[in-house]
Amino acid sequence: MLSRTADHLFWMSRYIERAENTARMLDVNYQTSLLPQSADAAEKGWKGLLGISELSGDFATRYGAISARNVMQYMVSDAQNPSSIRSCLMAARENARAVRGTLTTEVWETQNQTWLEFQRMVAASDFQKDPSALFEWVKFRSHLSRGVTVGTMLQDEAFHFLRIGSFLERADNTARLLDVKFHAADLEFHGAAQAQGQAAKDVEYDFYHWSAVLRSVSGFEVYRKAYRNVILPERVAELLILRPDMPRSLAACMQEVVGNLRRVANEQSGETLRLAGRLRADLQYGRIDEILATGLHAFLTQFLDRVNTIGVGISRDFLVPVQ
Repeated sequence: MLSRTADHLFWMSRYIERAENTARMLDVNYQTSLLPQSADAAEKGWKGLLGISELSGDFATRYGAISARNVMQYMVSDAQNPSSIRSCLMAARENARAVRGTLTTEVWETQNQTWLEFQRMVAASDFQKDPSALFEWVKFRSHLSRGVTVGTMLQDEAFHFLRIGSFLERADNTARLLDVKFHAADLEFHGAAQAQGQAAKDVEYDFYHWSAVLRSVSGFEVYRKAYRNVILPERVAELLILRPDMPRSLAACMQEVVGNLRRVANEQSGETLRLAGRLRADLQYGRIDEILATGLHAFLTQFLDRVNTIGVGISRDFLVPVQ
């Protein structure tokens, strides 16, 4: 396969997954911001979301004051923000158009229709009226895109590059979603024993925050089924990091990345495959108490660095080199 074609397919799937995960992160913060809390705590939450997305500097330059309305406008409909939902959906559509002949008609039509419908919704200000409804719509369109891809495309190299892009992006975003609370407050988390001195108000806030995180990854019912227990941060972390049977967990994502990388391997990709395999093994044989002993924030920061290194390796080995 031509590296340019592989590049478009890889980034098409990454952008549609990024749009979905941006919607998930915004939804968590929006739901959490509705809880009783001080204005300072609410601002910290939005600040953390910008920080974890590495967009604080650009936002400060262009918007100044941090508020729910400003951050959501910046992250949803701002054409100058390359990580906004608008920019991601447009980039996904443009990459799909560039490899129109490689995709099935249904895959192309889904991407094209998503972009056209999103423009109409933003123009009609549907987003300001009900942010949660827009976030649900973005998630639904991403599910539709993924389902149409799996259901209609030949499972050849093109399909595997689409899957690599999707799961690498999902691993990155699940880690960011877990880390956003600690990034906001610049805190480390070593488990419940450390948090025993918390005020009842903070414990209640924690419960609602972690419930929102679970709902954002469609994991609330899964958590109840797996643990049959009250919602504890350690259990949420275990579910979203180490459980290979949870579709959005870091372990499940890396399993898919490694499996699809093996199917497209070439002479140059040995080192990238080794790094991906090692990260998968660390997750496969890791334990949550070991992760918490290191600190959850430190673990997630290191994980993001390793995923980024694998992404750079994939670009070097298979895709169009960055100029």
